[in-house]
Amino acid sequence: MPFIGYIPFFVGLAVSLGAQLLVSLTFRRYSRLPAASAYSGFSAARRLLDKQGLSGVAIEQTGGNLSDHYDPRRKILRLSQSTYAATSVAAIGVAAHETGHAVQDRDHFIFNRIRSALLLPANIGSMAGPYLAGLGFVLDGLWSRLLIQFGIGLFAASVLFYLITLPIEFDASRRAVRMLEDTGILGAEELKGARKVLRAAALTYVASAAVSVLYFFRLSGMASSRNRR
Repeated sequence: MPFIGYIPFFVGLAVSLGAQLLVSLTFRRYSRLPAASAYSGFSAARRLLDKQGLSGVAIEQTGGNLSDHYDPRRKILRLSQSTYAATSVAAIGVAAHETGHAVQDRDHFIFNRIRSALLLPANIGSMAGPYLAGLGFVLDGLWSRLLIQFGIGLFAASVLFYLITLPIEFDASRRAVRMLEDTGILGAEELKGARKVLRAAALTYVASAAVSVLYFFRLSGMASSRNRR
Protein backbone atom coordinates (compact mmCIF):
# COMPACT_ATOMS: atom_id res chain seq x y z
CA MET A 1 0.00 0.00 0.00
CA PRO A 2 2.76 2.57 0.80
CA PHE A 3 4.34 1.91 -2.60
CA ILE A 4 1.00 2.47 -4.37
CA GLY A 5 0.86 5.90 -2.77
CA TYR A 6 4.04 6.88 -4.62
CA ILE A 7 2.68 5.88 -8.03
CA PRO A 8 1.50 9.45 -8.85
CA PHE A 9 5.01 10.72 -8.09
CA PHE A 10 6.69 8.20 -10.39
CA VAL A 11 4.11 8.75 -13.13
CA GLY A 12 4.61 12.50 -12.91
CA LEU A 13 8.38 12.13 -12.99
CA ALA A 14 8.21 9.89 -16.06
CA VAL A 15 5.89 12.31 -17.88
CA SER A 16 8.11 15.29 -17.03
CA LEU A 17 11.34 13.60 -18.13
CA GLY A 18 9.68 12.28 -21.28
CA ALA A 19 8.45 15.75 -22.24
CA GLN A 20 11.89 17.28 -21.67
CA LEU A 21 13.53 14.57 -23.78
CA LEU A 22 11.04 15.13 -26.61
CA VAL A 23 11.68 18.87 -26.58
CA SER A 24 15.43 18.33 -26.67
CA LEU A 25 15.28 15.85 -29.55
CA THR A 26 12.76 17.85 -31.59
CA PHE A 27 14.62 21.14 -31.15
CA ARG A 28 17.92 19.48 -32.03
CA ARG A 29 16.41 18.01 -35.18
CA TYR A 30 14.99 21.26 -36.50
CA SER A 31 17.90 23.37 -35.30
CA ARG A 32 19.88 21.58 -38.01
CA LEU A 33 17.37 22.64 -40.68
CA PRO A 34 18.21 26.13 -41.98
CA ALA A 35 15.31 28.35 -43.04
CA ALA A 36 15.26 29.22 -46.74
CA SER A 37 14.59 32.87 -45.84
CA ALA A 38 17.90 32.98 -43.89
CA TYR A 39 16.16 34.87 -41.07
CA SER A 40 17.73 34.51 -37.64
CA GLY A 41 15.71 34.23 -34.46
CA PHE A 42 16.44 37.91 -33.82
CA SER A 43 15.56 39.20 -37.30
CA ALA A 44 12.38 37.10 -37.42
CA ALA A 45 11.24 38.37 -34.02
CA ARG A 46 12.09 41.96 -34.99
CA ARG A 47 10.07 41.77 -38.20
CA LEU A 48 7.10 40.15 -36.48
CA LEU A 49 7.12 42.66 -33.63
CA ASP A 50 7.32 45.60 -36.01
CA LYS A 51 4.51 44.20 -38.15
CA GLN A 52 2.35 43.93 -35.01
CA GLY A 53 3.02 47.56 -34.10
CA LEU A 54 5.38 46.59 -31.28
CA SER A 55 8.52 48.38 -32.44
CA GLY A 56 8.97 49.61 -28.86
CA VAL A 57 9.60 46.08 -27.63
CA ALA A 58 13.35 45.51 -27.36
CA ILE A 59 15.10 42.22 -28.11
CA GLU A 60 18.03 41.04 -26.03
CA GLN A 61 20.21 37.97 -26.01
CA THR A 62 20.19 36.02 -22.76
CA GLY A 63 22.29 33.14 -21.49
CA GLY A 64 21.31 29.51 -21.32
CA ASN A 65 19.69 27.08 -23.71
CA LEU A 66 15.98 27.44 -24.52
CA SER A 67 15.70 30.13 -21.83
CA ASP A 68 13.73 32.35 -24.21
CA HIS A 69 11.01 34.48 -22.62
CA TYR A 70 9.11 37.74 -22.86
CA ASP A 71 9.29 40.21 -19.97
CA PRO A 72 5.94 42.06 -19.90
CA ARG A 73 7.05 44.55 -17.24
CA ARG A 74 10.09 45.81 -19.15
CA LYS A 75 8.68 45.08 -22.62
CA ILE A 76 11.76 43.07 -23.55
CA LEU A 77 11.87 39.87 -25.57
CA ARG A 78 14.87 37.79 -24.50
CA LEU A 79 16.23 35.13 -26.81
CA SER A 80 18.67 32.45 -25.73
CA GLN A 81 22.01 31.76 -27.38
CA SER A 82 20.48 28.83 -29.26
CA THR A 83 17.84 31.12 -30.77
CA TYR A 84 19.13 34.68 -31.13
CA ALA A 85 21.58 34.35 -34.04
CA ALA A 86 20.56 30.93 -35.35
CA THR A 87 18.87 30.76 -38.75
CA SER A 88 17.16 27.42 -38.21
CA VAL A 89 13.48 26.54 -38.39
CA ALA A 90 13.56 25.72 -34.67
CA ALA A 91 15.07 29.08 -33.70
CA ILE A 92 12.56 31.03 -35.78
CA GLY A 93 9.67 29.02 -34.34
CA VAL A 94 10.76 29.72 -30.77
CA ALA A 95 11.34 33.43 -31.50
CA ALA A 96 7.88 33.68 -33.05
CA HIS A 97 6.35 31.98 -30.01
CA GLU A 98 7.87 34.58 -27.70
CA THR A 99 6.63 37.28 -30.03
CA GLY A 100 3.20 35.73 -29.56
CA HIS A 101 3.50 36.43 -25.85
CA ALA A 102 4.32 40.08 -26.59
CA VAL A 103 1.18 40.30 -28.76
CA GLN A 104 -0.85 38.75 -25.93
CA ASP A 105 0.47 41.47 -23.63
CA ARG A 106 -0.57 44.16 -26.09
CA ASP A 107 -4.03 42.64 -26.41
CA HIS A 108 -4.44 42.26 -22.61
CA PHE A 109 -5.04 38.54 -23.03
CA ILE A 110 -7.37 37.57 -20.19
CA PHE A 111 -5.48 34.44 -19.15
CA ASN A 112 -2.29 36.49 -18.75
CA ARG A 113 -4.08 38.77 -16.31
CA ILE A 114 -5.40 35.82 -14.33
CA ARG A 115 -1.96 34.21 -14.17
CA SER A 116 -0.36 37.47 -13.02
CA ALA A 117 -2.88 37.67 -10.18
CA LEU A 118 -2.03 34.09 -9.21
CA LEU A 119 1.75 34.50 -9.32
CA LEU A 120 2.34 35.42 -5.67
CA PRO A 121 -0.08 32.90 -4.09
CA ALA A 122 1.18 30.23 -6.50
CA ASN A 123 4.81 30.84 -5.50
CA ILE A 124 3.89 30.69 -1.83
CA GLY A 125 1.68 27.66 -2.36
CA SER A 126 4.25 25.63 -4.28
CA MET A 127 6.90 26.23 -1.61
CA ALA A 128 4.93 26.25 1.63
CA GLY A 129 1.78 24.27 0.85
CA PRO A 130 3.24 20.72 0.81
CA TYR A 131 5.34 21.41 3.93
CA LEU A 132 2.39 22.73 5.91
CA ALA A 133 0.27 19.77 4.83
CA GLY A 134 3.13 17.41 5.70
CA LEU A 135 3.45 18.95 9.14
CA GLY A 136 -0.28 18.49 9.62
CA PHE A 137 0.03 14.78 8.84
CA VAL A 138 2.64 14.44 11.58
CA LEU A 139 0.65 16.29 14.26
CA ASP A 140 -2.62 15.31 15.92
CA GLY A 141 -5.76 17.17 16.93
CA LEU A 142 -7.40 20.32 15.57
CA TRP A 143 -4.13 21.93 14.47
CA SER A 144 -3.39 18.88 12.37
CA ARG A 145 -6.57 19.25 10.30
CA LEU A 146 -6.18 23.01 9.97
CA LEU A 147 -2.59 22.72 8.73
CA ILE A 148 -3.49 19.99 6.25
CA GLN A 149 -6.42 21.93 4.79
CA PHE A 150 -4.49 25.20 4.73
CA GLY A 151 -1.48 23.56 3.08
CA ILE A 152 -3.61 21.87 0.43
CA GLY A 153 -5.46 25.13 -0.19
CA LEU A 154 -2.19 26.98 -0.74
CA PHE A 155 -0.91 24.29 -3.07
CA ALA A 156 -4.16 24.51 -5.05
CA ALA A 157 -3.14 28.04 -6.09
CA SER A 158 0.02 26.68 -7.73
CA VAL A 159 -2.01 23.95 -9.47
CA LEU A 160 -4.37 26.57 -10.86
CA PHE A 161 -1.35 28.61 -12.00
CA TYR A 162 -0.01 25.66 -14.01
CA LEU A 163 -3.44 25.02 -15.54
CA ILE A 164 -3.90 28.68 -16.52
CA THR A 165 -0.48 28.60 -18.20
CA LEU A 166 -1.66 25.99 -20.73
CA PRO A 167 -4.07 28.19 -22.76
CA ILE A 168 -1.48 30.99 -22.66
CA GLU A 169 1.22 28.81 -24.22
CA PHE A 170 -1.11 27.21 -26.75
CA ASP A 171 -2.40 30.62 -27.83
CA ALA A 172 1.14 32.03 -28.19
CA SER A 173 2.06 29.11 -30.46
CA ARG A 174 -1.11 29.59 -32.51
CA ARG A 175 -0.28 33.27 -32.98
CA ALA A 176 3.31 32.38 -33.86
CA VAL A 177 2.36 30.00 -36.66
CA ARG A 178 -0.16 32.46 -38.07
CA MET A 179 2.38 35.31 -38.07
CA LEU A 180 5.05 33.19 -39.72
CA GLU A 181 2.57 32.07 -42.36
CA ASP A 182 1.34 35.62 -43.03
CA THR A 183 4.86 37.04 -43.42
CA GLY A 184 6.27 34.11 -45.39
CA ILE A 185 9.30 33.89 -43.11
CA LEU A 186 8.87 30.11 -43.19
CA GLY A 187 7.60 28.08 -46.11
CA ALA A 188 4.82 25.52 -45.87
CA GLU A 189 7.12 22.56 -45.16
CA GLU A 190 9.20 24.60 -42.73
CA LEU A 191 6.03 25.58 -40.87
CA LYS A 192 5.34 21.90 -40.23
CA GLY A 193 8.71 21.65 -38.50
CA ALA A 194 8.05 24.79 -36.47
CA ARG A 195 4.71 23.36 -35.35
CA LYS A 196 6.41 20.19 -34.17
CA VAL A 197 8.92 22.21 -32.16
CA LEU A 198 6.18 24.27 -30.55
CA ARG A 199 4.01 21.23 -29.82
CA ALA A 200 6.94 19.50 -28.14
CA ALA A 201 7.64 22.61 -26.05
CA ALA A 202 3.97 22.81 -25.06
CA LEU A 203 4.18 19.26 -23.70
CA THR A 204 6.56 20.46 -20.97
CA TYR A 205 3.80 22.74 -19.67
CA VAL A 206 1.29 19.93 -19.94
CA ALA A 207 3.68 17.70 -17.98
CA SER A 208 4.14 20.34 -15.25
CA ALA A 209 0.39 20.77 -14.95
CA ALA A 210 -0.14 17.01 -14.82
CA VAL A 211 2.49 16.56 -12.10
CA SER A 212 0.96 19.32 -9.98
CA VAL A 213 -2.55 17.88 -10.39
CA LEU A 214 -1.37 14.37 -9.48
CA TYR A 215 0.39 15.67 -6.38
CA PHE A 216 -2.67 17.70 -5.40
CA PHE A 217 -4.90 14.62 -5.59
CA ARG A 218 -2.28 12.66 -3.68
CA LEU A 219 -2.40 15.19 -0.81
CA SER A 220 -6.19 15.33 -0.93
CA GLY A 221 -6.40 11.54 -0.84
CA MET A 222 -4.09 11.36 2.16
CA ALA A 223 -6.22 13.99 3.93
CA SER A 224 -9.43 12.07 3.21
CA SER A 225 -7.92 8.82 4.49
CA ARG A 226 -6.80 10.55 7.67
CA ASN A 227 -10.26 12.03 8.27
CA ARG A 228 -11.87 8.61 8.00
CA ARG A 229 -9.79 7.21 10.81
